[in-house]
Amino acid sequence: MIPSERLKGIEAFVVSADTGSFTAAAERLNLTSSAISKGVARLEARLGSRLFERTTRRLALTDQGAAFYSTCVRVLAELGDAEAVLAAHKTEPVGRLKINVPVAFGRIQVMPVLLDFCRRHPNLRPEISFNDRFVDLIEEGVDVAVRISASDVGGNGLGRRALGHEHLVFCAAPAYLARCGTPMSVEALAEHDCILYGRGDGSTIDWRFGYDGGTVEQRTMTGRMTLGSAEAQVGAIRAGFGIAQLATWLIRDELRRGELVEILPGHATAGLPLHLVWPRSRQLNPKVDAFVEALADGLRID
Repeated sequence: MIPSERLKGIEAFVVSADTGSFTAAAERLNLTSSAISKGVARLEARLGSRLFERTTRRLALTDQGAAFYSTCVRVLAELGDAEAVLAAHKTEPVGRLKINVPVAFGRIQVMPVLLDFCRRHPNLRPEISFNDRFVDLIEEGVDVAVRISASDVGGNGLGRRALGHEHLVFCAAPAYLARCGTPMSVEALAEHDCILYGRGDGSTIDWRFGYDGGTVEQRTMTGRMTLGSAEAQVGAIRAGFGIAQLATWLIRDELRRGELVEILPGHATAGLPLHLVWPRSRQLNPKVDAFVEALADGLRID
């Protein structure tokens, strides 16, 4: 089947799903209700699947229809973006930009860069998702993602740009240190309340200790509190509940204001690497290229 045939009926199908009826879709598209109904029927016949459950009051998507709807919406959006790119002569970032970022890093580091980028490019329509799970960029239609991971972030069809490594420090609130004392050695941490980061599977992230000569040791710590959020860790140690190992991008302002104090500076070390990742099929798109450059210039991770 030629590509133009595949597009027939898709707009009628999507608008019918959005509005809940052929009549409403016809009004939006300036067509007759009969034309919309016949277009959707031909699409169903071509696909060999029923897309709607038809009732006297409203259309409802079938399971197959819902899956097909998600794909159609993404395809139509990408076609719209392609037209917008051509209309802008491929010089100005325009259209939808779908971004995926880790929760804390995205809020603290990416959002200021994104907002500044959007001020300079008012025709851009960003969609940003915040989560710490692995996202398949191609499957989920993501244009650019930030990855903080020790595993390989590349792969077939993906481009990437290294940003460097996190810098990990040990820190606590002055009130905690005044109450419990300041540990002067790695071994002394065993006598203190450790605030750990917990993964979804119930495990905790090991602490990393740097030594002279570049040696790095990992230790599984026993904690007073285990939290599944880096920002929650910051809140706990600011409240004086203990000591944590955190990336400096997360606590830069707290350290500057004196709300947190670095301890054991001789054992600070590099953490996980950070990368920008994007589908190579979008690499030459002005909005993707420009946003990658903006992130690479604007993010502060050390």
